[in-house]
Amino acid sequence: MENHHHHDHSHHTNKKALFIGFIITSGFMLIEAIGGFLTNSLALLSDAGHMLSDSVSLGIGVLAFMLSEKVADYSRTYGYKRVEILAAVFNGVTLLIISLFIFIEAIERFTEPENVASVGMLTIACIGLVVNVVVAWILHRGDTENNLNLRAAFLHVIGDLLGSIGAIVAALCIIFFEWNWADPLASIIVGILVLFSGFRVTKDSLHILMEGTPKGVKVEEIIDTMKKVPGIISIHDLHVWTITSGQNALSCHAVVDGNLPVKDCQQILRDIEHRLLHQNIHHVTIQLENDEHPHEESILCQAKVDDNHHHDHHH
Repeated sequence: MENHHHHDHSHHTNKKALFIGFIITSGFMLIEAIGGFLTNSLALLSDAGHMLSDSVSLGIGVLAFMLSEKVADYSRTYGYKRVEILAAVFNGVTLLIISLFIFIEAIERFTEPENVASVGMLTIACIGLVVNVVVAWILHRGDTENNLNLRAAFLHVIGDLLGSIGAIVAALCIIFFEWNWADPLASIIVGILVLFSGFRVTKDSLHILMEGTPKGVKVEEIIDTMKKVPGIISIHDLHVWTITSGQNALSCHAVVDGNLPVKDCQQILRDIEHRLLHQNIHHVTIQLENDEHPHEESILCQAKVDDNHHHDHHH
């Protein structure tokens, strides 16, 4: 229960962090877009574009948190917890597309540099830096380690923060040396960072959607842990997957000594659940079988595992 309470608490903190971030980012994005238009600074405009993707991603993040709170029903036995992972995929892909636009835009700027109102650009970029530092700090106070959605938003904002630093340096180069090419160069550096973070977020969330083994969970160690429980002879049909950020599930068949009384079997199950909780497994479904009826004779075995999975495996 303590773990569940912790999850609810961090869920609320994460949602609040995203919501505050969303409000601040959206507000400043409008200022930056207008500023970029008035100063003719493409660096500011592309940074505003980047911030637009930010506020969209933060907004989707808030929405995903709200939807994932909807209670499970018969058609979705896990509730809407996966929405969060879908939002993270969308985020990652958005970042990849934005990086592409930044590269195309920057290449055009290199061939035909434009005049920029550099002092105005510098002022707005400095305000942008402060805003991004504040938002990054708010998000970082949430659970960026375990929550993919929050981490995606955090990476967006870090990319923005670096974008602001790039715009500041570019503005200074234009003011002091009239190096107009500093502007597109700054945006290319940001583009590379955006590309990397987009790739990572997309890869992580697709791994979850593919029912991959959760990060930081070692299957060998889990089997080892379970086999150490007195009365367990062997383990088979083991599946470990992630429902949503920070919630891992496991299903398996455990063969127990056929001579054990029923109450001992209950104790074995409780023992296993307790041990697995320490290995970051929160939902455990175990089918106990005795060694007198080997696995081959159990026709229901495979179907049972598919049922345990709660997923849409249409046979």
